[in-house]
Formats: sequence, C-alpha cells, structure tokens
Amino acid sequence: MRLPVPDVLLPADQLGRVHFIGIGGAGLSAIARIMAANGIAVSGSDDQDTPFLPALRELGVTCHLGYDPDHLGHLADGDTVVVTTAAREDNVEVAEARRRGLRLLPRSAGLAATMAGSRVLAVAGTHGKTTTTGLLTSALLAAGADPTYAVGGVLTATGQNADAGTDDLFVAEADESDGAFLVYRPHAAIVTNVEADHLDNWGTEEAYHAAFDEFADTVDRHGFLVCCVDDPGARTLAATARESGLEVITVGEAADCDVRIADLVLEGSTSRSHIVRDGADLGELRLRIPGRHYALDAAAALAMGLRLGFPFGELADGLAAFTGTGRRMELKGEAAGVRVYDSYAHHHVEIAGDLQAARSVVGAGRLVVAFQPHLVSRTRTLGAQMGQALGAADEVVVLDVYLAREDADPAVTGRLVADAVPLPAAQVMFEADFDAVPAELVARARPGDVILTLGAGSITQLAAPILALLQERDA
Repeated sequence: MRLPVPDVLLPADQLGRVHFIGIGGAGLSAIARIMAANGIAVSGSDDQDTPFLPALRELGVTCHLGYDPDHLGHLADGDTVVVTTAAREDNVEVAEARRRGLRLLPRSAGLAATMAGSRVLAVAGTHGKTTTTGLLTSALLAAGADPTYAVGGVLTATGQNADAGTDDLFVAEADESDGAFLVYRPHAAIVTNVEADHLDNWGTEEAYHAAFDEFADTVDRHGFLVCCVDDPGARTLAATARESGLEVITVGEAADCDVRIADLVLEGSTSRSHIVRDGADLGELRLRIPGRHYALDAAAALAMGLRLGFPFGELADGLAAFTGTGRRMELKGEAAGVRVYDSYAHHHVEIAGDLQAARSVVGAGRLVVAFQPHLVSRTRTLGAQMGQALGAADEVVVLDVYLAREDADPAVTGRLVADAVPLPAAQVMFEADFDAVPAELVARARPGDVILTLGAGSITQLAAPILALLQERDA
C-alpha cells in the first residue's frame, strides 16, 4: 500500500512511541533498530519470523507474529505507526491506526525521521544499492568514521543491517521502487546505474528515468553526486546533473572517468585493480567479493569517501575487508563437492552480473541455477529477458512467480521465463512445486559444480535443504 509522505517530517524523537507494521522486512527492521538504539520506544508486527527479528528482540523491541488490532493498544494520541509498502489496504492494524487517528507514515518518512540532523549519504540505482551501501559503510568505518547506516541486507562483518553511529554521517540505501528516495534530501549520493524497473509503480521507462533526475535535484547544492557512468542511464544522469550546477564525480572503466578502474583482474571469488583519479594512480584495490559489477560498486564507494576527505589507504583497507552482505552472492555452504550460493538478483541485468561473477567462482565446474521470478508485473514485462540472461548457466530450474504486493495472473508464470532460456530443453526445467526444487537441483549437480539460487522472494529458504540433500548423497 502507498501512504502519502507528510508535508512536515518530524524528527524521530518527536514521533512518540513507534509501531512498525511489517517490522521483519529489511527496510523497516533497519529503521526500528536505529530508533531503538537511540532510546525510542519501538514495537512491531510481521506475518513471518524473519532473520532480522532476533537482533531487534535483543534490543528489547517487542516483535509480534501476526497482525492484531490489540498490538496497537499501548499507543496513545501523538504516537506513530510506520507501514511497509507490502501491507494490504485491509491490514487490521492499519485499519485500527486509522480508526484511532494515529500518525501513519510510509517507510520513507520513517527513515527520513531518523536522518534528522545528519549528513545523509544516499546510495541509489536500479542494481547494486545494497552492496554499495555496505561497501561504503565498511570503508568509512575503516577510515575512522562512525556513521549511522541502514542497509537492505545484513553486513557479514557486523551481522546487522543497521546501527546508530556517533558522528553526523548517515549512510542509507535509497530505494526507488516506490519513490522513497525522493524524500531523503541527501548531502551526497551515489547512483550505480539507471535501467528501467518497477514499472508497476512508474508506468513507463521515461518516468523511471525522470525520477532519477528528480532524485539528483534533491542532493544538497553544496554536496555532490557520484555516478557509475559505464552504465548509459547513469551517464545521462551525470550529464544532466552537471548541467544543473551539481558537482558530479564519474566512476567506471571508461577513459573519461574522474575515478577510473584500471587493469581489473577477476580471480575466483576475488578481484584486484588499480584506482586512477584525475590521471594519478592512487594504488591497488583488492576485493573479497567476485565480479566486475562489485568492483564498480567499490569504486563508487571509494570515490565518495575520497571526496569526503578520507585517505585512500584506509578506505581501500575497509573495502578489502568487506566480505559481502546477506543474499548478495552469499556462500551458504559446501557438501559432496558442491558449493551453494544464494543471491538476491531478480532483474535480468542483475542475473547477468551474478552469473558472470559465478563463472569466475566455479572454475572448471558447471553452474546450476535456480531462479524465482519476483512480481507478476516484472515477470510480464521482463520475463523473456530474464530467461535470456539465465542462458549463461549450464543447468536452469525456474520456479513460479513469487507474489508480493500483487495478485496472481494465470497467464504470467515462471514458465514464461523458462521458455526463454536459450539452452537445450534437457537443461531447463520449470518447477512449480517449491518443495521439489532442492531435489531437482541436487540431481543435476556434480562434484565441482556451483548451485546458485537467485531471486528476491522465498527461494533463499532452499539453501539449507539443498545442502542437506547433498550431505545425504555424499554419505
């Protein structure tokens, strides 16, 4: 559901007690954690016991399972309810909050409330936001800063997706899917790429690109914008932003970039390159995450840190120590000589990037991929392109569409994706039975292979049963 952003955004310490509807999601759990760490009374509800909830409970946050109007019983006039975009209009807690006249805020306004008084460093883009936000946070921490951060995934190094820092920097993943990134008014921002997505909200590719132009206009005129201009959409945005008078720092492998990646070498699950700024070689950057797209994300984070005045060596050390975020080419385990990875990739460009990275990891083995399309609207529009991208694997199992925020459409299933995979029929399967997928993957995998699960939905739950079946086979 879409809630309007209030004309006046109150800081978090003026919201009273705050209850989160959908507290188990990556976005709301991050906001709740920061508020709780700053002494605000926080509670919440969710219909699933997600991995984010145990850490909130450790902070003393009451997290209910299921929705019930009684969960709002402790709130009084002047208190606040923050609502996930995934909530339905008929959610009983939303109805109760409206009945009682409580302050109702969308996720974007809840996050903006926690940013009050901070220099916001926003990370936006169609792909790579979570990883780049994590990389920037890791780099700044290594350089001696102590930023507040809110990331769309768990940082492997900290085990958290958010924390309250002690200085004035606030690193935030800025989501464009529902227009949330237009609310934050950052001091500086990174845009990793701009390629049409979330057309269920924006309608047209032109409107989606225009939203990024509007986002650039929200950046402080005394601040700056970092754009990864190897991507055509981000290059166009950089030119438009410069014309408007905003300082723009361009990043990429292209020769005209202000901060350039040179001599990139991908080595298994690592990479190394040299960073050149304005023609001067600053030194080597080594990463412990695979793939060209992650090297570009790291360079963008590095460019922002350098512009903020932090030294290259310390920033590079922080980036070199970064081991990833949850669900971004995350190694879940190994059994029977087969490694199992999980990734959040759900757009055809993200799929292509992760499969390229996985090729570097797998070496002489084969790549066995399971993909769960996310959203009916996205699958309807981009399903054929998703299937084409999956053709870079050796074996492909496509699940049915994960339903979120939308109703099912019998004409739009995972078969639309599977039919577009350019591999022999024996190497591609559409499997509508979620529980049957682990056995199908294990049957296709051999020692030395990599199994990679891809998608933004429930497919992440399959890593454990896959590993269990591999262990049984090995025994």
